[in-house]
Amino acid sequence: MSETIGFLLNDTARLFRRSFNARTRDSGITALQWRLITYLKRHEGIRQGPLAELIEVEPITLSRMVDRLVEAELVERRADPADRRAWQLYLTPRAGELLGGMRPIADALTAEAMEGLSPAEIDQLLGLVERVRANLSRRICQKEKETA
Repeated sequence: MSETIGFLLNDTARLFRRSFNARTRDSGITALQWRLITYLKRHEGIRQGPLAELIEVEPITLSRMVDRLVEAELVERRADPADRRAWQLYLTPRAGELLGGMRPIADALTAEAMEGLSPAEIDQLLGLVERVRANLSRRICQKEKETA
C-alpha cells in the first residue's frame, strides 16, 4: 500500500518526537516543551494567546505548559504594559543554557534521520517540504480570510 504524503509527514513527526523525548528524558523537557521554548526564543514578549495559535494548542493547554516551565524557572510571565489583563512570556537565562545544551541532541537526531542522504538530497528534501508547508499555510490563510 502506498502511503500518502500527509501520513508520511505525520508519522515522521511522531517518530521524531518519540526519539527526541527518549533522548531528553533526563532533562525533563519534552518535544512539545522544546517546541514551545524554541518558538518563544523567536518571539520573546509574545502573549499566551498568539503563542497558543502558533504552536496549535488550546490556550488552556498552553497555560498549563507555561505553568510547568515557570515552575522549572525556564519561562517568566511579565505584565503586558499595553494590557493589564495580559501577560507576555520571556525565556529565563536558565532556558538559554538549556537550549544550548540540548542543541547537540537535536542535531544528532537530525543527522540520524538524514543518514544516507547526500547534501544535495537533504537540500532538495528541505526545499520540497518547505514548499508543501507554504502551500498548506497559504490555503489555511485563504480559508481564514473567506470565513472572516
